[in-house]
Amino acid sequence: MQFYRVLLTSVVSISITLSGSLLANPLLKEQFKRPDTIPFPADNPYSVQKAALGKMLFFDPRLSNNRNMTCATCHNPSFGWEDATARSVGDQNTQLDRHSPSIINAAWGDRYFWDGRAASLEEQAKGPIESAVEMNLPLPEAVARLSQVPQYRTWFGRVFGSEGITADTIAKAIATFERTIVSGEAPFDRWVNGDESAISPAAKRGFDLFVGKAKCVDCHSGWNFTDMQFHDIGLPGNDLGRGQLTGNAQENFAFKTPSLRNIGQRAPYMHDGRFENLTGVIGHYIPGGIKRPTLSTKMVPIALSAQDITDLEAFMLTLTGEDTAVSLPTLPY
Repeated sequence: MQFYRVLLTSVVSISITLSGSLLANPLLKEQFKRPDTIPFPADNPYSVQKAALGKMLFFDPRLSNNRNMTCATCHNPSFGWEDATARSVGDQNTQLDRHSPSIINAAWGDRYFWDGRAASLEEQAKGPIESAVEMNLPLPEAVARLSQVPQYRTWFGRVFGSEGITADTIAKAIATFERTIVSGEAPFDRWVNGDESAISPAAKRGFDLFVGKAKCVDCHSGWNFTDMQFHDIGLPGNDLGRGQLTGNAQENFAFKTPSLRNIGQRAPYMHDGRFENLTGVIGHYIPGGIKRPTLSTKMVPIALSAQDITDLEAFMLTLTGEDTAVSLPTLPY
């Protein structure tokens, strides 16, 4: 596949009043069409060699303190590029406070992690490597380790020239590979493009609910089904989310809206993995969440029947793409 750098497009929130069925509305479907190209930043353009190097690093345990973890430990391609456990496990079997977020379609993001503490994928790539409770390897030591591997010296020289192996080039390579992780065409995409048989009647009713009565689209908007914003959706718990990062009490309990792409692969759900299935996720929204000053104004009680819940789940499962198998790289030595 050939990739081109394109400008990011803003995600437009859809606000629609139901008047009969919305299924045949072409303008509505247009809001959810997949982009044709992947955005790469000007200061870290795409190349085949750089993505290949980033893939090696992504799967290399030498980037962890005890050489027993990789980026893929918490971002496993078999589980939608996240983790099948409620909360991730890091160095020395340390259980983290949050579920690992998926890196699917991360190329279209602008802030990363559940609290948005990284402003770029390059910054995000460095975080888990150095984190004492994750891979626990200081970046200078990571540079020293890779510099001892002849084939890595060759690869970094080929990709980055005289800059060679540095913390920044490690991050740039990993980020480039991560940007190539794009969800495959899903049944929903085929339906949006005109194939009426691509999804079931139940899924079509679910889409109607998603953009209408259930108000899911207020946050899960655009082709990637996220507004990339931070909201308090009224979950119980002590994790202050973005408020803990910013110190702004108005952002307490706010977490980034996750994409719904490939959602069928990505259980358990929410920032702490509290829900094992989509039925539990949908059920949370019916009463409108815990009432507190920071609760998002988008959170209001919603009357959904058992059939509505079934239809919404049927729709969301049509967002799982037909992705190609991921092969493991041969690591340099």
